[in-house]
Amino acid sequence: MKLSIIVPVYNVEKYLARCLDSLLVPGLEDYEIIAVNDGSTDSSGAILADYAARYPQRIKTVTTPNGGLGHARNTGLPLAGGDYVMFVDSDDSLRQGAVPEIMELLDGSFDILVFDFVSLNEEGRQLSRSYGCAKEGCFTLKEYPELLFDMPNACNKIWRRSLFTDTGIRFPDRLWFEDLATSPKLYLHCDRIRYVRRDWYLYLQRSGSITNNKAPERNLEMLTVIHSVLDHYRKSGCYEDYKPQLEYMAFYHELLTSSTRVNQIDPKSPVQDALLEDFLSLFPDYQKNKYVQNMPHKYKLLTDLIVHKRRKELHAVMKLNNIARRKHI
Repeated sequence: MKLSIIVPVYNVEKYLARCLDSLLVPGLEDYEIIAVNDGSTDSSGAILADYAARYPQRIKTVTTPNGGLGHARNTGLPLAGGDYVMFVDSDDSLRQGAVPEIMELLDGSFDILVFDFVSLNEEGRQLSRSYGCAKEGCFTLKEYPELLFDMPNACNKIWRRSLFTDTGIRFPDRLWFEDLATSPKLYLHCDRIRYVRRDWYLYLQRSGSITNNKAPERNLEMLTVIHSVLDHYRKSGCYEDYKPQLEYMAFYHELLTSSTRVNQIDPKSPVQDALLEDFLSLFPDYQKNKYVQNMPHKYKLLTDLIVHKRRKELHAVMKLNNIARRKHI
């Protein structure tokens, strides 16, 4: 079997049928759908049972106590029989015709296939297109270490299943930023990565997402994630080889992303201090990093405000930025 599509399901009765319909292609063989009901309390379980009864040769289902997205993905992995695995969140979907196109490319010549995704609002209107990688074609992490800066999302990639089985790498349970905690580790074990500019994945932006969540303290989980990735590279003996990229990756996610996200929720939140202190403890000489020195001017402005704790100004700048961005949607 070529492909196993793992679909974690938790209280998505409004979206689940659309997701499953986008994965079902009559007459197409050599792939399976593994739906993991992660303790749903709405009608998601009944919807899954109906689809499994109608498509018994295509859909496998399993129900577990609620354990979070990472737990659900990990539950699906041992059940997968495909040479490759793909993760599709159950409130998202694939573009029409995506599955046949994907199947045609699964020739065994790569470990990861990266592609693009389109963000949609609840009404189905396209908000943006995100490119999965800045380098087209085939490469290794050694040839393109800046892959560590590209989106770590698990859902815009197709993974050789043996990457998980051979390394034992799994998604963390009940942890925000589970993709960032996992993808950079898997990159290290790839012989060949391929990027194709295809917008197969349709990502639904809804109120429950991390970017819209109003719990600033959960951004502290970024510290666990960053330390986990750095430790993996150290244990693999590759930390020094990729230190500049790892440093900028930590800089981007701890400060430019997490710190500004917290600031937008609560400019006085002490979480900002914890993020800054942790990053500086890891990389006190970050200003010498070539990627920091060459980053866009807007990032330099944000960095100055963050490092010097000018939080009211940071809040005002981000507010203006968000207003300008909404006008272009």
